[in-house]
Amino acid sequence: MAPQHTPALPVLGSRKPSHRERVADALRAALIAGELRPGEVYSAPGLATRFGVSATPVREAMLDLAKEGLVDTVPNKGFRVTAVSERQLDEYTHIRALIEIPTTAELARTADPVALEALRPVAREIVTSAAAGDLIAYVEADLRFHLGLLALAGNDHLVDVVRDLRRRSRLYGLTALVEQGRLEASAEEHLEILDALLARDEEAVRAVMARHLGHVRGLWAAP
Repeated sequence: MAPQHTPALPVLGSRKPSHRERVADALRAALIAGELRPGEVYSAPGLATRFGVSATPVREAMLDLAKEGLVDTVPNKGFRVTAVSERQLDEYTHIRALIEIPTTAELARTADPVALEALRPVAREIVTSAAAGDLIAYVEADLRFHLGLLALAGNDHLVDVVRDLRRRSRLYGLTALVEQGRLEASAEEHLEILDALLARDEEAVRAVMARHLGHVRGLWAAP
């Protein structure tokens, strides 16, 4: 079984987020990792206990997620996680591949090596989270890593589009990979991406990114 834990609230970006934003980020990560399942109704007090916070920021954060279409409000009960169809997941992954693979590959020619190297601690954090079976930390660090890479391309709108697509992804196979001891090997691909970028090997970056994104509907997808 995957280890039980009280997930730490993640911190995204350089600006210090509000408590409400940190709770919302943790809830999004829990949705992506499958720790909050579609069709299930979750109460704000119940989630507050799970995340070790008060109910008010959880309720506010869930309202933010409702505006994004990630959950539906259930009067007098809480919030129901919205289902994502296989076709939707395929479409999200296809769009991500069209954007992320060429954009990341191009960074092999354009990115500042110092800026790339600054992402290595995040890549190592992904590996550490995978080894610990902390899926929320894994998803959150993965998001920071890939959005951090894309930000080096200098297109803020592109980053926003990919952020939204990643939030809508569902990686229900992560739990099984943790239980099988296989997630850490997959996580090390982030270090492989960085090394290929720093080696200025555009084709290697493209190949690793294609393999890496392929996991979204492969290794990481199966419930």
